[in-house]
Amino acid sequence: MNFDWKYFINAFPALAKYIPVTLLLAVLAMVLAIILGGLITLLQFSRYRPLRWFAAVYVSFFRGMPALVQLFLIYYGLPQLFPIFKGLPALIATVIGLGFKQSAYLSEVFRAAVNSVDKGQVEAGWALHITSFKIFRYVVLPQAFINALPATGNTFVGLLKETSLAFTLGITEIFAEGKMLAGDSFKYFETYLAVGLTYWALIIIYSWAQSGVERLLTRPYR
Repeated sequence: MNFDWKYFINAFPALAKYIPVTLLLAVLAMVLAIILGGLITLLQFSRYRPLRWFAAVYVSFFRGMPALVQLFLIYYGLPQLFPIFKGLPALIATVIGLGFKQSAYLSEVFRAAVNSVDKGQVEAGWALHITSFKIFRYVVLPQAFINALPATGNTFVGLLKETSLAFTLGITEIFAEGKMLAGDSFKYFETYLAVGLTYWALIIIYSWAQSGVERLLTRPYR
């Protein structure tokens, strides 16, 4: 096996330069996904059937279409239909595409988290003549937030890896840099192994941070 250890080790500093770009894409898309996912969750619990239908179609559409296709539709397709989108930056298109897709998954996570809260607590609040808003704000939401945190973290992990699709729109991030390094050196195994380990390291760090947050938030319930 002809494995170039020197090249393999030297590849990490070159890839590390693009970690901020990858994290920026992931964080911005996650913020958008959380906002949209929360709104879709509210529609899912709406008393109006058309709003629930809209939420169902939204979730089905964005969960059923590959992320790469959505990125191409937004970056290349929207400018053909709406001239106002001409010149849309690739970074913004990537954030929108990934954010909308992951919002569909998060809406299901949030819905399940809300449903996991004991309905008896809500009924007890109504019996005490507490408004539905206060019950949701002080009883349902804190518990649902904790219940949704692990699955939300998994969504971010998947999103962090999906940022590798941004290279198709011309954005240079970790994976795009790896492709260029591999093309220049023809050392594909060493390069892509370094790329994979870089993503793995980022996910390990995030998982460690998320575990700390979960322990902190669940301390009052122990």
